[in-house]
Amino acid sequence: MDINQHLQRKFLIVVDGTPESHAALRFAARRAHGTGGNVALLLVIEPETNDHWLGVSSLMKEEAELEAEKILGECAALVEMLGGEKPKTHIHHGQLAEEIARLIDEDRSISTLVLAAAVGAAGPGPLVSTIGAGKSAIHIPVTIVPGDLSDDEIDGLT
Repeated sequence: MDINQHLQRKFLIVVDGTPESHAALRFAARRAHGTGGNVALLLVIEPETNDHWLGVSSLMKEEAELEAEKILGECAALVEMLGGEKPKTHIHHGQLAEEIARLIDEDRSISTLVLAAAVGAAGPGPLVSTIGAGKSAIHIPVTIVPGDLSDDEIDGLT
């Protein structure tokens, strides 16, 4: 066993294609590169509520999977461009907070969850609010990045 294994960090980023998630992704990729760690990407497809439209729902699920793969591919390419290893990608179906907690429980090498807070009158977003209030089953450190930081500002912090 590698005596320094506990020092290797894996940063988990929840991605959804928003500008905020780009800020979290860049921050985590730069931190991972600077600390010799790596990145894991999670995209959660939340269930549709239109169960009575099964044919349409199946098509919508397929389209959501394709879009998720596209987003994860773009995010993985950015991580590699910033000097990191190819990240592990995950697509889960379910409720966002539950799926984050499930992945963290399954992959014990994940050491930090990196989220970005939305900016504006709407507030930081439901996930950041839930975690910030201590109403989640997440038991690792959480880093919250302001979603409106520029790439240069993030690079200056990392």
